[in-house]
Amino acid sequence: MEKSLIKIFDTTLQDGEQTPGVSLEIREKLEIARALAKLKVDVIEAGFPIASPGDFDTVSQVAANIKGPIIAGLASASIKDIDAAWAALKKAERPRIHTFIATSDIQMQYKLKLNREQVLLKAKEAVRYAKQFSPDVEFSAADASRSDWDFLCKVYAAAIAAGATVINVPDTVGFTTPNEFGNLIKYIHDNVHDIDKVDISVHCHNDLGLAVANSLAAVQNGATQVECTINGLGERAGNTAMEELVMALRTRKEFYQAATGIDTKHIDRTSRLVSTLAGVLVSPHKAIIGDNAFTQESSIQQQGVLNNSLTYEIILPETVGISRSSIVLGKHSDRQAFEERLKQLGYDLDADIINRLFVRFKELAERKQTVYDRDIEALINEKADAAESYRLTYHQVVSGNQTVAMATVKLETSTGIIEQATLGDGPVDAVFKAIEAAVGLEINLKDYAIRAVTSGQDALGEAVVWVERDGRSFSGRGLSTDVIEASAKAYVNAINKMLAAGGGPGDVIEKNV
Repeated sequence: MEKSLIKIFDTTLQDGEQTPGVSLEIREKLEIARALAKLKVDVIEAGFPIASPGDFDTVSQVAANIKGPIIAGLASASIKDIDAAWAALKKAERPRIHTFIATSDIQMQYKLKLNREQVLLKAKEAVRYAKQFSPDVEFSAADASRSDWDFLCKVYAAAIAAGATVINVPDTVGFTTPNEFGNLIKYIHDNVHDIDKVDISVHCHNDLGLAVANSLAAVQNGATQVECTINGLGERAGNTAMEELVMALRTRKEFYQAATGIDTKHIDRTSRLVSTLAGVLVSPHKAIIGDNAFTQESSIQQQGVLNNSLTYEIILPETVGISRSSIVLGKHSDRQAFEERLKQLGYDLDADIINRLFVRFKELAERKQTVYDRDIEALINEKADAAESYRLTYHQVVSGNQTVAMATVKLETSTGIIEQATLGDGPVDAVFKAIEAAVGLEINLKDYAIRAVTSGQDALGEAVVWVERDGRSFSGRGLSTDVIEASAKAYVNAINKMLAAGGGPGDVIEKNV
């Protein structure tokens, strides 16, 4: 039996950024887009151009700079949305306009305030109008899984007749189950005229934890494209996790009789990049890319893996780009060895970037007995903000179980050094309050997390904080073998992002990374 080729439509830059609190800068989105192209996704949905000037600029930049994948721009079924999408996409090597309208009775009545005939007409007109600009047009019937099946088929047939090349079946609210969704895809396949001339796409949300299962059921019943995000990012409970879907199809290829063109060796690296830039830590127990995914603690399982890894590991770590090497480099390693290891990890970096990374590596090696691959990757992903108003140059914390914590910080600015000292409820609270006092802003700390990048007492610590000001959320990240320093760096990083987005006063200082 011939295997079906399933196209991967990545919407990390669109749906993924709708994860509460995530706000990516254009340069960060471009970096993710480049990683997605290296991963060999078929389609990158770069954003919703009409939504904001930032979204428009992102789609324009991705369209102009990323080659290989189709670049899609989202547009509701309206002329102004489609005009904006095409204006942003027109420099793309392979552009796609992705237009949508809701088709469930509940959304037509309460959101659109339109009847079925009006929605059918708008769907046809939107696809026909978009087709004037782009030969590749995708049409989505939002909330398809809760729509009347016969009406849904009527809308899809009209979209195809108007020129759609892809019809998308979203489970917008994560409501359906695998058996139901599979039956819906089969019904559409059997009842829509000219369905064989287009790709059948699915877009599942994870509200019931079934997004991947529903997508796989759709593949079994005729879907030829799956829309997903790296790490399953997305609003509410997220979207179909690309890494899980791709590896399920690859690992159980004889069962699903389907494959993708994804270069799986780049999965782990892309996952960590997205996690870093979005400020959303991956759970250790996350399938495929969690820290525990290839870790055996049970002595019986360890013995089995040592004898034959397939006894308990159905996926070889190397398949998704996870190296099994232990100690990689140390403080006596030279630049040539460091550069060679970067190449082995799959990084092709400019000489000036390698030079800066080597300095950071040497600093880390002086503080850490052994440096692992994940330490190096953490350094690579630790980038300065485009607009850095403050830089932490010094911190000191005095704390104990019977003393009030006191922290002193020094921050470098464009006009000099600011120093502040404050008391707090514990060392982290004290250093955060000292930073707040130094920048002169009241900031609401929404969330804070810290984890070890690798193992051992000298492990590199990664801190992530979420701050809020004027109803907007910003994430920050910091790395250090000192968890207090990592936390302070993360807090300053979040403040710099907030200021860069117009969240308060601050002058940019010259970079020295």
